[in-house]
Amino acid sequence: MGWGEIRRDLEAAAYACAAQLPVAFLVWWIGSFAEDDYGSGYGGALGFACLCLFLPLVLPVLGLVHALVHLVPGWTLALPLARRFPGRPRWVWRLLGTTVVAALWAAPAALLLGRPFVTTAPVLAASAVWPVLWCGFVRRRAERTGRSWGCLGLGLASALTCVGLCVLTLLGGLLATATGLVREYEPPKLSAARLTGVWRGADGAVLRLLPGGRAEATDAPVTAPDGWDFATCEGTRTGTWRAGHRDGRDGVSVVLGDGCGEELFWSAGGTAREPELFATAGDPDAPALRVLERD
Repeated sequence: MGWGEIRRDLEAAAYACAAQLPVAFLVWWIGSFAEDDYGSGYGGALGFACLCLFLPLVLPVLGLVHALVHLVPGWTLALPLARRFPGRPRWVWRLLGTTVVAALWAAPAALLLGRPFVTTAPVLAASAVWPVLWCGFVRRRAERTGRSWGCLGLGLASALTCVGLCVLTLLGGLLATATGLVREYEPPKLSAARLTGVWRGADGAVLRLLPGGRAEATDAPVTAPDGWDFATCEGTRTGTWRAGHRDGRDGVSVVLGDGCGEELFWSAGGTAREPELFATAGDPDAPALRVLERD
């Protein structure tokens, strides 16, 4: 395994990386059924549907970038080991090298995405498995038949593989949902007694829901005059609240005085153990969001 083989495999690797991106999105989308979407409509599905029009142009570029920053460095790291121990299959050393590179990329990725390193690193390492195996298949096919796929052949084969994997992923997702392996998210039930208390936002907002329907808010978010975002009602204001139900969720309607906007409904989110209140404004498919957690 040398530099010449790495250059020859780069094209196949780029197509394989591109082919697995829609599959990765489907896996993420199915997994999101168990998470709170905070009432965000179709969860960005309409935006993704528009993006699909440009996927034939975007995916090859993303696949090439993935191959260049992850696979090629990993394969380069594996070269000394492959020469030292020539009896081992090539894909073993390549997977080992890409796993090391995945661990290096996982640190900044986890920091940027706010995810744990222990879960980010395996996901990045897994993203190299299919391209490595695909390159091995393409190489063995060329050795067996004496003919190599060109750019068009690789693209067509990768596209058909992508479609097949997407169909299998969708069927697997439907089966997992039907059998309860992936449980659809259910918001917590919050009665008036459970709503009573102090709720805090990450931006410093504080909402106190007091017994008897009295509310106190400090730097509370309110709907902006145009209705497409939130503004901040600075200082401490008083008002009223009442428990309610909207869009299948329990919640609370809060009205603050002193010119702090109109009535704002906070819906229940989070879990029964760690409940949240959230409010949205603007585009239903990608709304502005404010979240309060119980103190």
